[in-house]
Amino acid sequence: MILQDLQHYLRSHPKASLEELAQHFYIDADALRGMLTPLVRKGRVRKLEGKQCGKCHSCAPESLELYEWVQVQQ
Repeated sequence: MILQDLQHYLRSHPKASLEELAQHFYIDADALRGMLTPLVRKGRVRKLEGKQCGKCHSCAPESLELYEWVQVQQ
């Protein structure tokens, strides 16, 4: 997978959890974080504060880590 594929997916699905991305691309969540980092740094993607839960510890941390595509205004 290349960064263009990740960017295309996020344009089509403006908000996605790390878990959704990992399942879609069949890639490890830690590897995806490494790919998302330059996109966040460039301002193309924004990491959102995760969903608030009741702290039951039954949710995978990747399902609470959310990313959002940032629309470039021209």
